[in-house]
Amino acid sequence: MQGSTVDNKAQIAIASEQEAEHGHHEHPDFRMIGLYIFLISDSMTFLGFFAALLIYRAIMPVWPPEGMPEFELLIPIINTAILVASSFVMHEGQKALKTSDDVKGLQKYFAITAAMGAVFLAGQVYEYSHAEFGLTDNLLASCFYVLTGFHGLHVLTGVLLILCVLWRSRQEGHYSATSHFGVEAAEIYWHFVDAIWLLLFVLVYLINN
Repeated sequence: MQGSTVDNKAQIAIASEQEAEHGHHEHPDFRMIGLYIFLISDSMTFLGFFAALLIYRAIMPVWPPEGMPEFELLIPIINTAILVASSFVMHEGQKALKTSDDVKGLQKYFAITAAMGAVFLAGQVYEYSHAEFGLTDNLLASCFYVLTGFHGLHVLTGVLLILCVLWRSRQEGHYSATSHFGVEAAEIYWHFVDAIWLLLFVLVYLINN
């Protein structure tokens, strides 16, 4: 009788595990869906800023506005190269975790990515401090500071997310090849920030010089 009871409990436990596993595959990860919804809504804000810049450019009789110096391209080009390269570096970190369960590799590549993001922000601060125009000088200057500043805020947020991943990765078993939502979410956000910058670089720096 006792053996029958043990067998029944074992069968119930196995059935529960199978049901949980089936439910896991049956339902999508709503955290990831929420992240994508956030990124889509966030991109709408950037698109609104880009649309305003293009409309100003189309309706103004003189563009760029008189007295507006040309943008210096050296720092933005370097920043672009850093940001694009950082996406590839970050991807190596996620790949190390997902394919080899290599937390040390994740930490190494994510730390490098955070450092590259910090260099990007330092370059932006340098650019601001040497700009020959102010926020309220003209429409193009205002668009420049609003767009690059808003994007810089996103880069700072991305760096903080990466640092959070690095901090949590110190706990053994927190991230693994099968449990890596935080890592994947941080990478997706960083790629989003990278893509927005490429569009910003073309629409702000290149076509207005």
